[in-house]
Amino acid sequence: MIRKRRRGWHDRWHAAHVRWRHSIKWRLVTAFVVLACLSTTVFVFGMQRALHAVWGGYAQPLLADYVDRLAAEIGNPPDPERARALAARLPITVRIEGPAVQFDSHPGERLFPRFGGGSEHEFMANGWMPVRETADGHRIRFGLAALAPSSRPRMFGTLTLASLLVMTWLAYAYVRRLLRPLSAIAEGVSRFGTGDFSQPIAPPRHRDELGDLADRINRMADGLRGMLDAKRALLLAISHELRSPLTRARVNAELVPNGEHRDALLRDLAEMRHLIEDLLESERLALGHGALQTEHVNLPALVRDALAAQFPGRALTLAIDDGLAPVTADPMRLRLLLRNLVENALRHAPGAVQPPLVTLSLRDDGWLALSVRDHGPGVSEEQLAQLSQPFYRADPARQRATGGVGLGLTLCRLVAQAHGGRLEFRRADPGLEVGMTWPGGA
Repeated sequence: MIRKRRRGWHDRWHAAHVRWRHSIKWRLVTAFVVLACLSTTVFVFGMQRALHAVWGGYAQPLLADYVDRLAAEIGNPPDPERARALAARLPITVRIEGPAVQFDSHPGERLFPRFGGGSEHEFMANGWMPVRETADGHRIRFGLAALAPSSRPRMFGTLTLASLLVMTWLAYAYVRRLLRPLSAIAEGVSRFGTGDFSQPIAPPRHRDELGDLADRINRMADGLRGMLDAKRALLLAISHELRSPLTRARVNAELVPNGEHRDALLRDLAEMRHLIEDLLESERLALGHGALQTEHVNLPALVRDALAAQFPGRALTLAIDDGLAPVTADPMRLRLLLRNLVENALRHAPGAVQPPLVTLSLRDDGWLALSVRDHGPGVSEEQLAQLSQPFYRADPARQRATGGVGLGLTLCRLVAQAHGGRLEFRRADPGLEVGMTWPGGA
């Protein structure tokens, strides 16, 4: 139990250390606190040495002469009335011990340490002490009287600590305000990384180096958007231009006599047509939510109808929650996503013992999940992040007849992003599970 507790403290300390190293704000505040502590230490040490030198060179001789004058004013032999008048007039204590006079101006109160904060023996070792002996054998001891409760600095330590904390908080607030544009810059870079260039990074109120950085990133984003728009325009133009000669080639292929060569030619033309259609669809979906034609959709019915129409007679296992409420979505793009996911599962697990599993459910976090799992060999952990990249195939040696052209999962990712969701991959062991998750109210 103790070992687990220590392990838990170690994990929390490690997590806090990682967060501290990642946060520039907290590292700057830490540097400020360390600098303040070091400055205070050096100042206190220097002041102590300076006061020690002043005490030995100036204050001690002056104070010794003052004590001699006080002892002379009390008289010889000591006069208790004069001693009482001195104690009433000055913030000191007077104690007289001797054969004839016994007097104490503040009974029950210690006389040492008083001057300098040391004991009587320390004063004697330093060559000075607030004690004077008279010729008739009396000893007069002087001390400092206690201050009144109203003027005693009881809260000095607490006020010092509170002041340090307030200064630390003010420093953190200033650093946080100074580095606030970093959050806007990070959010803007994240948007640009996903291809959303609609909203530039808002420049900070005060022009500084962070403002210059935001301007440079905005200019870079404008350049990237121009290049991407030019690429998309070129791709769309090429795709549109290829449609006409491809249609003519298919018409001419129909005139070829029946046989193996005619069938192969028609298959190649059909594959080219699907490739062009997928390219055009991917560029449309790259516009995001604006490319969707949404309506209220009954998801369980849509999934069942799409599977029955697109995969008649194929063995599929369904795990569908029929109690889901209708949602706003694009039914045509959802059918496209479902078709690509099932085709991908059938293509990469042809000899699997179990058929693909199609799941539709509402997760605990309120997001909808539509996924397809196969029971084939699956993919490695390194390949998961690349599966939705255009024209990527996990097996480079796979032929297009068995591996596709590599745009199916890319279209699925674009469909998910257009609905405000994401495409998720999970190694199922055995097999691979690919699914779209998006907010339930979308």
